[in-house]
Amino acid sequence: MQLNKMVDFHKAVGDPTRLRIVSLLLNGPLHGQAIAQKLGLRPPTITHHIKKLKDTGMVYSRRDRNTIYFHLDQKRLEFMATAILRMGDETVKKDELHVNEAEQRKILNSFIAEDGRLKQMPSQLKKKLVILSYLVQGFERGKVYEEFEVNDYVKQFYHDYATIRREWIMQQFMYRENNRYELNPEEMWPIVVKR
Repeated sequence: MQLNKMVDFHKAVGDPTRLRIVSLLLNGPLHGQAIAQKLGLRPPTITHHIKKLKDTGMVYSRRDRNTIYFHLDQKRLEFMATAILRMGDETVKKDELHVNEAEQRKILNSFIAEDGRLKQMPSQLKKKLVILSYLVQGFERGKVYEEFEVNDYVKQFYHDYATIRREWIMQQFMYRENNRYELNPEEMWPIVVKR
């Protein structure tokens, strides 16, 4: 799971009112008026909190005639609530993605031109991760970068900076918040290529 999604989830459930709404929805779907009445709150307050829960994907709505009912996606809630426990337990994935140094060099030679530019982004995940790991190491640890700085860095070696930036976030090489970027610790990276 992406780090920012995990943070958003914990922010959403870190509110007592939202936890109470989740607790009510564990017993079955409810409409906004019923939730407001049970919690002794006004409907606009419930709408605000429901939106935050819907943004995480753990609550969804279904219309029944003129009434909208809110449902709890219990599988999604369980997956997201336990994601933090799985962060360091990706040994199976790491074994599948393991690339020895000789393979890394071969991949780098195939996709990176002599002038340091990326010829094309590999479509195979393992190869893509090698390239992403190699390229992301131009950033300083602990330094926060504005989005334009990340774009300028990527443009040095590849034209599609948005794809590279997105992949760094999705594959947990970097963390993004408010269009500001920072390297994640190498322990979170799926592959670490030594430069």
